[in-house]
Amino acid sequence: MALHPSSSFVKSALQILLITLFSCIPLAAYAQQNNPAQTQACEALEEIRNLTITSASIRANSRSSDSYCYVRGIISPAIHFHAQLPLPRNWNGRFLQWGDGGKDGDLDFADHRVAEGYAVTNSNMGHDNGVEPGASFGFNNRQAEIDFGYRAVHLTVMAGKVLVNKFYNKAPEYSYFEGCSQGGRQGLMEAQRFPNDFDGIVAGAPAFAYQALNASGTWNLQRMFRDDLAGNLAVDTDGNGSFDSLKLIDILHEQVLQKCDANDGIRDGVLGSPLSCDFKPASDLADLMCPAGNSSDQCFTSAQLQTVQDFYQGPRDDNGVQIYPGKMLGSEMRWAGFYVPSEANNNGPSKLIGVAGDHMNYLFYEEDPGVTIPNVRDYNYQAKTEGPFPEFHWIDYDINDFTNGSGDLMMSITDATDPDLSQFLKDRGGKLIVYHGLIDTLIVAESTQNYYNDMVDATFSGSMAAAKENARLFLAPGMAHCAGGNGPNTWDKLTPLVNWVENGTAPDTVIATHSSNGVVDNERPLCAVPQQARYIGPSDSADNPANWIAENFRCE
Repeated sequence: MALHPSSSFVKSALQILLITLFSCIPLAAYAQQNNPAQTQACEALEEIRNLTITSASIRANSRSSDSYCYVRGIISPAIHFHAQLPLPRNWNGRFLQWGDGGKDGDLDFADHRVAEGYAVTNSNMGHDNGVEPGASFGFNNRQAEIDFGYRAVHLTVMAGKVLVNKFYNKAPEYSYFEGCSQGGRQGLMEAQRFPNDFDGIVAGAPAFAYQALNASGTWNLQRMFRDDLAGNLAVDTDGNGSFDSLKLIDILHEQVLQKCDANDGIRDGVLGSPLSCDFKPASDLADLMCPAGNSSDQCFTSAQLQTVQDFYQGPRDDNGVQIYPGKMLGSEMRWAGFYVPSEANNNGPSKLIGVAGDHMNYLFYEEDPGVTIPNVRDYNYQAKTEGPFPEFHWIDYDINDFTNGSGDLMMSITDATDPDLSQFLKDRGGKLIVYHGLIDTLIVAESTQNYYNDMVDATFSGSMAAAKENARLFLAPGMAHCAGGNGPNTWDKLTPLVNWVENGTAPDTVIATHSSNGVVDNERPLCAVPQQARYIGPSDSADNPANWIAENFRCE
């Protein structure tokens, strides 16, 4: 006999089914997934008449149980951007532009900041690296270079604020920027060119002297590869043509630590102040020089010593003009990943293309000199300079082109070197936090410190005290490029800025930690320049890691 739909059996079955289904879905998630008003408000952003929006939909957040409104759009001619907008009840009233890295060319997500309530935007900087990898997007394309240099970030911010106004029916209470490396350059560029975009900016390891650091990276590789790799710091121990040993870099680093590690009061494998270290390669490596005509991974040849000296000195043109600072003492262990051909990087520059590769082909000269060679690791290749698409080899770059004006146009587009931040810091009252790891070998921290000092002079008439009311620099001993390294390198970069902007609490220190296998094993305050952290803990056990905690250090 068929059951009637109104029978008690069917009703009970339906109730059980519904209860089972509901119990499998968290109430918050269920409410979000089934709120037509939120979905409609998000999708309505596609209809904004003064922005080109390609899609808008509710999306799950990998860092939160709360979903958000995800929006994608285009700014002519080729800037693709996206926005991550928390649902109205989760929004903290703040707007955040998320910075980029490398040559970018993709959309970067900041799920963790969205989970904290920030409305976040980011762009591809005007090109897609899936079809134009590295610097190739700049090949005879001035508009792409301008978008990359400064236009993409500013216009994405403008578009993001339009979306915020539309979605939340009010403007953000505060606007922030957070980025490192390329993102650090973007932050300083914003402060210089568009001082009204943000209330506060965090700029980490800023690539602000963009052309100088890329010229330096190319020059460093040229030093390593000259004379058929005679000065390579990786050694071929068995004569098979493969550079299998990096022990010389270990030896060099240990000699530096032996000389200066204890200068900050403890021996922890970290130089607290590399610039105060008086290590001199010629004298301090004298006992480690190979006999004439010999080589091994236990001693330095004269060519290898010259490489070491060149790296510490940094590039100069033929007139002795310094182009970019040399590598910081203590950064030696990071050289291998960027400049030293070895088995670890297939014995050539293929994995070092971000350092040299194609930058000088497409992003340095006013007129691009030529496309990349077929195989960038072939340092003996003779570039074909004739024909409709001439080639240009990084090994042929002349450092004198940096000072003779050949790169001036591109410097005006990409470099954020103007030290006068009066409009942002004084007129607007904006706040700026800059940080840099002292063993960063890609972007040298000394360049950032020099810029900060120039900013103090240009913006605050040389008064460090006045400058610190609006701008602070933190140098992190033992920290590599944006993260990593054997020193304390982890802290929340944005929260100190927010507290400063909104509560007037200026960060004299930030507490950074280093972890191994998920366990904190080194902690100390990073001090606002010009102060440095000094160990003040138990003197009889200064080298005991158990005492490397924040309260055992003082900024002096």
